[in-house]
Amino acid sequence: MSEKSNKMPAVGIPKYMKFTIGGLAGMGATVFVQPLDLVKNRMQLSGEGGQSRQYKSSGHALITVLRNEGITGIYTGLSAGLLRQATYTTTRMGIYSSLFEKFSVNGKPPSFIKKVLIGVFAGGVGAFVGTPAELALIRMTADGRLPVEQRRGYKNVFDALRRVWLEEGFRSLFRGSGPTIGRAMVVNASQLSSYSQVKQFFLDKKFKDGLLLHFVSSMISGFITTLFSMPVDIVKTRIQNMKTTEGKQEYKGATDVFLRTVKKEGFFSLWKGFLPYYFRLGPHTVLTFIFIEQMNKMYATVVLKDPSAARGL
Repeated sequence: MSEKSNKMPAVGIPKYMKFTIGGLAGMGATVFVQPLDLVKNRMQLSGEGGQSRQYKSSGHALITVLRNEGITGIYTGLSAGLLRQATYTTTRMGIYSSLFEKFSVNGKPPSFIKKVLIGVFAGGVGAFVGTPAELALIRMTADGRLPVEQRRGYKNVFDALRRVWLEEGFRSLFRGSGPTIGRAMVVNASQLSSYSQVKQFFLDKKFKDGLLLHFVSSMISGFITTLFSMPVDIVKTRIQNMKTTEGKQEYKGATDVFLRTVKKEGFFSLWKGFLPYYFRLGPHTVLTFIFIEQMNKMYATVVLKDPSAARGL
């Protein structure tokens, strides 16, 4: 029997670890980019309903938050951001990594179309699971822009979820799940597939597989994702932040938000907050993928004793 035939078949990273690594990577990245998420949400809500814009630019929004709410103000909603990653990112990255490996043949990654479809499915499932945390995040980061008497004043993400359930009903925890899932499908189809495709392109050009490659691939992926997902994201943000007055909701649905936004604020307002969105999504994408790649390698090397097992993305 030849030496080759004596070799044990390669053992991949178990599925539960793919889910765990995905969630931990997303949570780690969120710690760094939470202030940008807050600025992005404030910018998207600025000028809502035809009112005068509160912030002239992303920089103005950041300075205003620091001046009025202090240094801790830019981390408002961090608990919700972490829970969102623990639910949404754990699910989407775990499913994507598992299906990516399943559809890889003889070490060759899936086709681009398969990557897109895997991303769409993973994003949709993850978004539904993460909707309650997403709703809490939107409301907590938006609260500081309101007069004190109009603020919801959630203490943390669990207080937010509890009060939404008690005050508005269980179904309200999933308000905006439609556009949230739609956005996630767009984000994942563009983010995960473009990252894999760009990374593979550079690898084919004999680039070294390392931090620089992961960084460049992530930044390109982040730009593509921002361009395609922002219109859906602004609709989602406004639906999840809306209040119900005397039983009447501010918007009838996603289409109503879209049409009223374009009519009152112009078509390009759908990309309002592009820079903070990209500067949030870009670094978050970079950090998430870098953390995933490094944790995959660490697990494969330390636990499996086989660096080649760190396949995926």
